[in-house]
Amino acid sequence: MLRINALLLVVLLAGCSQIPESARYAQEVSENKTLLVDQYYIGVDDIVIVNVWKNPDLSIQVPVRPDGKISVPLAGEILAGGKTPVDVAGEITKKLSKFIRDPQVSVILGELRSHEYLSRVRVTGAVRNPISISFRQGMTVLDVVLAAGGLNEFASANGTKLFRRTQGNLEQLDIDLADILYNGEMATNYAIQPGDVLSIPERNF
Repeated sequence: MLRINALLLVVLLAGCSQIPESARYAQEVSENKTLLVDQYYIGVDDIVIVNVWKNPDLSIQVPVRPDGKISVPLAGEILAGGKTPVDVAGEITKKLSKFIRDPQVSVILGELRSHEYLSRVRVTGAVRNPISISFRQGMTVLDVVLAAGGLNEFASANGTKLFRRTQGNLEQLDIDLADILYNGEMATNYAIQPGDVLSIPERNF
């Protein structure tokens, strides 16, 4: 599993336009970070640290559950999966405002556990060993087929599809796998991207 050691991703949501004391708090927290990210999308199993300024009893460190939610004292159930830290901080702030005057909330990601899972490359269908492998820069369709042990005897190689999610849309690429394997024609030996799924169908008998 990919681990990013000593990584703190800090996003602070300010409740007022001018709050010098809380601004100093933000600076103190951010000095402990190694990387500042405001557009990371939280995923399942990521470790989320919620800090509520001057309310340590409301501050928690929890993994994101399989349903994408975390439980925050007073705020209740918060959907974190698929949202940025600033989005989550805003939602917590809104809910805590019912109980606390002008809550100052920060969301810190301690571990990015979901990243490795989401970036894995999967090979399914008529291969000897259907697999889910870590993405590596420069890998191609041929590389992942070989990693899966090659085709089995039932494969319909030129019916292979590569599924890729691009900007929220599912893209389907036709792969002439028989041409790649047996004729050395590499026109559809595309570079693999994180999260790709390669599906090799079986022949119709």
